[in-house]
Amino acid sequence: MRLTEFWARMDHHLGPAYARTWAETQVVQELGGRTVVEALDDGETAKVVWRAVWAHLNLPPSER
Repeated sequence: MRLTEFWARMDHHLGPAYARTWAETQVVQELGGRTVVEALDDGETAKVVWRAVWAHLNLPPSER
């Protein structure tokens, strides 16, 4: 998954006005207690981060 697809999915599920703020402030336990932005900055792939977000938000299987 490319970062552009990752951010498009985030915008779709959280709204373009809120997705970046959520990614910067929401601690996701599935990412080792990091935020989305911290995980990406630490080198996690967009695919790994998306799966953690998907699980955290309890999104339907079709969105995985």
